[in-house]
Amino acid sequence: MTEQTSNDFRTSAIRAIRIERDAIDALESRIDNEFTRACEVIMSCKGRVVVTGMGKSGHIGNKIAATLASTGTPSFFVHPGEASHGDMGMITPQDVVIAISNSGNTSEVITILPLIKRMGTPLISMTGNASSTLAREAVANLDVSVMVEACPLGLAPTSSTTATLVMGDALAVALLEARGFSAEDFAFSHPGGSLGRRLLLRVSDIMHTGDQIPVVSEGTPLSGALLEISRKGLGMTTVVSKSGTLTGIFTDGDLRRTLDRSVDIHHTPINEVMTRHGKTIQADQLAAEALNIMEEMKINALPVTDEEGALIGAINMHDLLRAGVI
Repeated sequence: MTEQTSNDFRTSAIRAIRIERDAIDALESRIDNEFTRACEVIMSCKGRVVVTGMGKSGHIGNKIAATLASTGTPSFFVHPGEASHGDMGMITPQDVVIAISNSGNTSEVITILPLIKRMGTPLISMTGNASSTLAREAVANLDVSVMVEACPLGLAPTSSTTATLVMGDALAVALLEARGFSAEDFAFSHPGGSLGRRLLLRVSDIMHTGDQIPVVSEGTPLSGALLEISRKGLGMTTVVSKSGTLTGIFTDGDLRRTLDRSVDIHHTPINEVMTRHGKTIQADQLAAEALNIMEEMKINALPVTDEEGALIGAINMHDLLRAGVI
């Protein structure tokens, strides 16, 4: 084994990156009528997109199927070897098949082509050989050929798999935009992730309500307001009129400013030291919007009001943290 130096390692890595980058650059000229046809076929699909491929192409196919599924195009992966032993039943005439093979002649994929054709299921190929059996049988062939693999032996799929992955991403993004797929749609596909929580969780889902709301009436002595802050543990108390309309808020920050003025906490009414016309939020707004307001205003809590300004809840930064919004 030849002894390698640190420079040798870096040189090899940089060469591989440059080769793969060139392979990606070459894809731009191949976003042509065949690509458009592939998009049109998938957009008109009444079923699902079934991706298949063998070996490294299969690994890339799995990722492409997952990307399609999470961006508005229902999709799943079928192993071509398993398809020959029962999994063909997962494919219907209403589906579209995307078959991936660098050579375009992978035996496990070619074996199931007659069955796909017999069902009348449209076939899209992703190959590095436009004259291959797979490319000829497809209604659209996406050219993912490369000049050279990044592997110096020319054996390990490297540039070719990268080009295929990028072409799959290009296809998914084109379809996403054509469908008008939104960030909220994406969140519905990822409800357990932080993005899903940020895009789906409403203030009403996590706010404090009823007796949990820190609230005092106008005229309450400052000392009474401090007791309410301590009891409810949200770092603030809201202040309401006799009709229940929110008129102000008193926070830990207001307390520090008040103490600097040597105010008598037992005789000073809360409405003389509270913050009036402070920021509020409504229950049907996204929790992420509450976070944005708190960060922008450098505050840690928000009253929740209805459309008439009546107090219905309260939310603070810790609630957002527990909910995974932060």
